[in-house]
Amino acid sequence: MKFSRTLTLLLLLFAVYWSFKSLMPSYSPDQDLELEAFSTDRALEHVKQLSMEPHAVGFPGHERVKDYIISELNKMGLTTTVQNGYTAGDWGNLSKATNILARIEGSGDGKALLLLSHYDSNPHSSFGASDAGSGVATILEGIRAFLSENKTPKNDIIILISDAEELGLNGADLFVNKHPWAKDVGLVLNFEARGSGGPSYMLIETNRGNAKLIKEFKEANPKYPVANSLAYSIYKMLPNDTDLTVFREDGDIEGFNFAFIDDHFDYHTALDNYERLDRNTLAHQGSYLMPLLTHFSDADLNNLKSLSDEVYYNLPFYKMVSYPFEWIWPMFGFAVLAFVLLLFFGFKNKKLNIKEIFKGFVPVLITLVVNGLVGYFCWSIITWWYPGFKDMLHGFTYNGHLYIAVYVMFSLFVCFYTYHKFRKTSTSNLLVAPIFIWLIICGLVAHYLKGASFFIIPLFGLLAGLLVTVNQEKPNPFLMVFLALPAVLIYSPFIKMFPVGLGLKMMVAATLFTTLLFFLILPFFGQLKSKGRLAYLCLFLFFAFGITSHIQSDFNEKRPKPSSLLYVYNEDKNTSQWATYDNVLIDWNGQFLGEDKKQPEAETISSKYRTNLNYVADAPKKEIPVPYIDTVMDTIVGENRVIEICITPQRDVNRLEVFTNPIKLGKAKVNQIELSSHFLENRKNRLVTHYITNNNFTELQLEFPKDSVLELTLYEASNDLLTHPDFSIPERPKNSIPMPFVLNDAILTIKTLRFE
Repeated sequence: MKFSRTLTLLLLLFAVYWSFKSLMPSYSPDQDLELEAFSTDRALEHVKQLSMEPHAVGFPGHERVKDYIISELNKMGLTTTVQNGYTAGDWGNLSKATNILARIEGSGDGKALLLLSHYDSNPHSSFGASDAGSGVATILEGIRAFLSENKTPKNDIIILISDAEELGLNGADLFVNKHPWAKDVGLVLNFEARGSGGPSYMLIETNRGNAKLIKEFKEANPKYPVANSLAYSIYKMLPNDTDLTVFREDGDIEGFNFAFIDDHFDYHTALDNYERLDRNTLAHQGSYLMPLLTHFSDADLNNLKSLSDEVYYNLPFYKMVSYPFEWIWPMFGFAVLAFVLLLFFGFKNKKLNIKEIFKGFVPVLITLVVNGLVGYFCWSIITWWYPGFKDMLHGFTYNGHLYIAVYVMFSLFVCFYTYHKFRKTSTSNLLVAPIFIWLIICGLVAHYLKGASFFIIPLFGLLAGLLVTVNQEKPNPFLMVFLALPAVLIYSPFIKMFPVGLGLKMMVAATLFTTLLFFLILPFFGQLKSKGRLAYLCLFLFFAFGITSHIQSDFNEKRPKPSSLLYVYNEDKNTSQWATYDNVLIDWNGQFLGEDKKQPEAETISSKYRTNLNYVADAPKKEIPVPYIDTVMDTIVGENRVIEICITPQRDVNRLEVFTNPIKLGKAKVNQIELSSHFLENRKNRLVTHYITNNNFTELQLEFPKDSVLELTLYEASNDLLTHPDFSIPERPKNSIPMPFVLNDAILTIKTLRFE
């Protein structure tokens, strides 16, 4: 029996390993694969060409990447067109987007399938290998392989390589709202990234039910589906959308997102390069595209809308499992009924005891409270110990995976140690409290978060475990592990997914999921007499991973520290300052801030994650020209005042941001693009951000009450601080990279206009 328990423990560990290993394919060199098949190596060659330099809108590399994509599409015999135009999207981010389009004619007259990814990288230092060079490369290689089969699809296939996604989904907005092909689209497959590795998650975008989309996806039968109906809810928690959101919101067009989120520390940084893209991940993207392209190129795309929803999740061997929302409450009711019957049966056979059951709630509460608190304060503890990590704005550090292991081991130590102290209480009595807790969770998600209702599936294994322990003194350990397998295979990846996708500040999800998963395996763990030894083993591993994470907590060439530096000239105050977003300075920017650094008086420009400047210091005055302002019109129309001004750069710039004083604007146009009333009502003080191409002017037309005073503050920025001839900024050291998500390596001028 002792050998059996050891063997089953090893089996349980293998199941945890397999829950991760089975999610995605393993890459192997395939350059010589037949032409009709998707080759990861051939796709990688595209990634290499697409990610040779940063290529955000307005950057020199942008044009080269655009020409490369057009050339590759032309090589396939496709007629390629471009679509140009200004848009401001829903975020008030104006840019001139250049979309790349091609179309494969089908034999039918139904809706078209659209393949989508974007080719611009994030400003200003990202090489865009993963985000979204990997998506463009997947489509280029997938289309090449598809055309090699010389088959005529039933549906037209539209290829849209969009522009300016990083600036505000502008290219998608331009296509959906202004291109005639948009009305032909029946389904979109969008390939994205929010990191440089890990499995690619399938996320559905729909305004109605998902039942038909799930049915068609399962019929397409991709080999490695990684998807669950909770993932979209998590995706909506992230501080950004994708191009596909525009198709859903503006065009009511259904679609699938395929996005990977691991190695989150590379996202939008200079580390998003060809070398760091996970080859397994790129192979995973290809494993989605080819079967879906084959299926949806011939499927009926006119009839994908549905009023009904399905709960879905992936399991090894079974791939995608789904069932209707209508089953949620009956399944929950069956679980409650089974629990009541088991309690009745247990009391009748004197296997359950009220006092022992209540005693069983103590370890449940101890483990949930202790592990919940430890997970909740995780990020605060880490950044207190290593303050430099505050400058990793993703909230996921280079050793973040080790931190997950550290906190998981601590959670398991707490669980094993606590239940070791309650070893004299029978397993059957100990199981009642976890089942009760899980029933509460399942009831709550059934009511508030229906997409997570698959949580009920592993609970049936726990109920079956109670049934066995009530009937048998020494249950078969293999049976106990078998009953726990659904829980292990479904929940183990979740423990990693939350802190990876949402940052280490969400470690509480990992520690709580570890605890809740422990409860689901308790029918097996309860039989082990070695819980004390396992507790100390987990404690040992906690210290081992902790020491390893400490050793890997420094910044070096492989793990460079994000840093920032700005030169800010304020014409209104006639002041010049060095500025940084860094919490912890390095020698490179510290030499400019010096000992006289101080806290800035106000925020200078908007940034993702609401990151503000941390330090400023006086800087030598440089002759940096501010933009030229031409008041084209200033008149009264009824009760409103209408002004039109043209803002023209007097130097090479990349970005203009306009703020106003608190004032109600009736209408606002930027370069003839009208900003939506919803945006104007919810904008706070920021009016617009113009990402400038070819030093173009910015034309503002504003309407506001005639008795009001309008104040415009213009922040004009160029990303040339390190190369500008008037400055002698040394090259950033190799153990540092430009901080993402903020204005960086930039010269910023501030000028205020007042209309009284």
